[in-house]
Amino acid sequence: MVKRRKIYEGKAKILYEGPEPGTLIQYFKDDATAFNNEKRAVLDGKGVLNNRISEFVMMQLNAIGLPTHFLKRINMREQLIREVEIIPLEVICRNVAAGSIAKRLGIEEGTPLPRSIIEFCYKKDELGDPLVSEEHITAFNWATHQEIDDIIAMTLRINDFLTGLFAGAQIKLVDFKVEYGRLYEGEMVRTVLADEISPDSCRLWDMATGEKLDKDRFRRDMGGVTEAYAEVARRLGIIKEAGGAEILSFSQDKSEE
Repeated sequence: MVKRRKIYEGKAKILYEGPEPGTLIQYFKDDATAFNNEKRAVLDGKGVLNNRISEFVMMQLNAIGLPTHFLKRINMREQLIREVEIIPLEVICRNVAAGSIAKRLGIEEGTPLPRSIIEFCYKKDELGDPLVSEEHITAFNWATHQEIDDIIAMTLRINDFLTGLFAGAQIKLVDFKVEYGRLYEGEMVRTVLADEISPDSCRLWDMATGEKLDKDRFRRDMGGVTEAYAEVARRLGIIKEAGGAEILSFSQDKSEE
């Protein structure tokens, strides 16, 4: 087996050099982290499920004309993606008060927000990904005014689409985090959606019961993390079994396709 050149390793994914110039291979790990890496675990099958869910969502977004870095899924753990220059921001879109905004503003978790709110965090683990304003972003040249406008417009469009997509599966989209990158095409530069969209990066609640189907199950020691992710995949029609047995059976670190 040919050893691939590792480009970057994050908390949940590894990027390898791609087969063609301008491409990368994105590998989904089973590692779970929370609270800026203070809490860590390995959850068998999580990476496989996130790969499949993110593939499904990215393909849907590509289909409606929203540009992403996603090209295709290679196997159970890997995707072929376009190489982009990551903009050092985490972009959070909130529909319902939960997590940090509930604590910061003293709002009861589960309270619907007056409108969808977009927040920016500076992507810097050692600083705890601090909340920043548009003034910070432009002053420190992390993104231009035009890029911020594009990011806000794209994030609101993603929110509208995902809200409807998950609602059709009886899941409430509470909030989500996305990242963007610059795609260089000759002399042109486009802002495109990067990273992933999965239960690792979204808060997803069952519409009827309020049951959490996302990473909060890990953060709050609720257990059943991969089972909840598999339930999301099942409701979206990605897998057939509620337990995700046919997905989790491929949790070993090898390529199956």
